Amino acid sequence: MPDPRCLVIGVLNVTPDSFSDGGRFEAVDDAIAWGLQLRDDGADIVDVGGESTRPGAERVEPAVERQRIRPVVAALVSEGIRVSVDTTRAETAAAAIEVGAGLVNDVSGGLADSAMASVIAATGVDYIAMHWRAHSDRMDDLDAYGDVVAEVRGELEARVAALTAAGIDPARIILDPGLGFSKVGQNNWPLLANLDALISLGHRVAVGASRKRFLGGVITRDDGPLARDDATTAVTTLAADAGAWAVRVHDARAARDALGVVSAWHGARRGGG
Repeated sequence: MPDPRCLVIGVLNVTPDSFSDGGRFEAVDDAIAWGLQLRDDGADIVDVGGESTRPGAERVEPAVERQRIRPVVAALVSEGIRVSVDTTRAETAAAAIEVGAGLVNDVSGGLADSAMASVIAATGVDYIAMHWRAHSDRMDDLDAYGDVVAEVRGELEARVAALTAAGIDPARIILDPGLGFSKVGQNNWPLLANLDALISLGHRVAVGASRKRFLGGVITRDDGPLARDDATTAVTTLAADAGAWAVRVHDARAARDALGVVSAWHGARRGGG
């Protein structure tokens, strides 16, 4: 039976151009305040990102990315919050770890920066390796699969082998199917429906579906990212029920409420309700 204690990872983008909340938290004080709010709303981890990975996004200079995230990470850690850093760059990861980040969320799974694995191995932090085929400016062109579940599973398995060979403790590796990354629409659903195929690799699995465009195809009216919040909560419930270790969301309170329902449901099935 899945563990009902699925974690909530709250999204904090300190960027001007993220697809859902770009520009809201560019100022350091605003970002810190929102990180605290995410904690208060039930986030177990706050994930701080300084570079947008939305489809078509242009890359920012490494120094700019570090400047955006470092003071926010340091402030949230000082408040006792468990913080992750959302980056594909080894230097940015190291800078965040230096001020207290305990988790690196790398959407490239180490493919974008060959030095990433050595940073993770040396520091011993947890590491989310996401399925990835290309940077945001061309990732949609690579949405081509014969069997999306088998191919994503195989590509993630290859990443685990490479990361382990580079010295990362396998117990520190968390897998992410990369919803929306080189998966524009329908190819996301088989990954969610067959999450056990990734869990069977023996690693924790994180799911990041929050407000993503593929959800817009199944809701009554898609007026943009915020209109997808209810669909996001539905995915959170299903992912937790399937055994996900964590869900990465913008609305931490809704996710925490959904996970409370999952926990109560499983408790009752065990005879505890």
